[in-house]
Amino acid sequence: MTEPEKADAVVIGGGIIGCMTARYLDNAGRKVTLVERDGVAAGASAGNAGILAFPEIVPIPSPGITWKAPGWLLDPLGPLTIRPGHAPRLVPWFWHFWRASFKKNFERGLSVQTELMHLAISEYERVRQDQALAPFVVNTGTLDIYDSADSFDAAVPDWTRKRKAGFNFHRVGRKEIDELQPGLAPQFEHAIYSESGLQISDPAGFTRAIAELLRMDGMTIKPATAVALEPTEAGARIRFEDGTSLEASTVVVACGAWSKKLAESLGEAVPLDTERGYNTTLPRSAFGIERQLYFNDHSFVVTPLKNGIRVGGAVEFGGLDLPANFKRSEMLLKLASRFLPGLSTEGGEQWMGFRPSMPDCLPVIDRSKAAPNVIYAFGHGHLGLTQSAATGRLVTELAQQKAPSISLENLRFDRFS
Repeated sequence: MTEPEKADAVVIGGGIIGCMTARYLDNAGRKVTLVERDGVAAGASAGNAGILAFPEIVPIPSPGITWKAPGWLLDPLGPLTIRPGHAPRLVPWFWHFWRASFKKNFERGLSVQTELMHLAISEYERVRQDQALAPFVVNTGTLDIYDSADSFDAAVPDWTRKRKAGFNFHRVGRKEIDELQPGLAPQFEHAIYSESGLQISDPAGFTRAIAELLRMDGMTIKPATAVALEPTEAGARIRFEDGTSLEASTVVVACGAWSKKLAESLGEAVPLDTERGYNTTLPRSAFGIERQLYFNDHSFVVTPLKNGIRVGGAVEFGGLDLPANFKRSEMLLKLASRFLPGLSTEGGEQWMGFRPSMPDCLPVIDRSKAAPNVIYAFGHGHLGLTQSAATGRLVTELAQQKAPSISLENLRFDRFS
């Protein structure tokens, strides 16, 4: 039997969570190996909208949410769909989702998300001090748009929670909407403008830039598919699809929706599922987008990226194996062209990616119990890019046996047990 390779700190997953975590470990003096089967930023980190959504502290599972879901499922343009072949597997996930919507659990989730987001803000300020990464972070401002006065009024409690948490914004009417983003359909008369709204101008480029800086600093990028983990006396062993293995002092599982199988290989069950996100990236000339646009009543966004305009959002539960249904992308594009009448929908590139999602919409940042030198960092849902720097710090603190910057009690992998 071939002796396994040896390594110091191994991060499994070349998305933004994995790369940012590798950056923090590298800064802490660890010699890092990044394991990625498909290439850096090949998954959700390539196709996200680029929004640094720090104010998004309100958990999706909220009191009354379960009464809204049937209406969403009946609407072909709605924010939620479930592929029939995947539905039976979702029963446990939705059970936990329903329980997370109870008032007490919702309030706890709000508190945890608020603390995590404030850490994310401060850590991104550190990231922006790196001259190679700073140009990727741009201030476009964010416009949250509502169809009617009624839907705006229904959202007021959430905006009140955000203001209480320290986020700044103001209500705008049609005149200011036109000034902030010309060309919106005339029906939109109610919006919230967040002047400090930040964005990553090129999400895939940003993630690859982090990896390249680390490679130049000595990080090894190992193209391989991890299929199982085993505890060892000095850390953990990673087994790969090709039969080889790698032993490390610290292993970080940050491979998004695929993390569940690695946790299961240690005998640890995590109710992680996959929200499949769809988008279309249009040429930059398709419309004069000046802000990040949230169409809140329809759960999709339109964002200006460095080399295009991205139209995406909504949620499809369909697991990792079913083929993509690009009718979702087409539906979102039809909505966008209705709300932005001058939008040219020609020449777009469609994309589908897997968002790793926990039922309470909080990530997992925790040690394995079966293998204490394995650290879990996954399940960020729609907020992976936003919370990546905070996650990198927290994981590195765990690896260094330091007290974490915030409590991780509600981010345990076994919190649903």
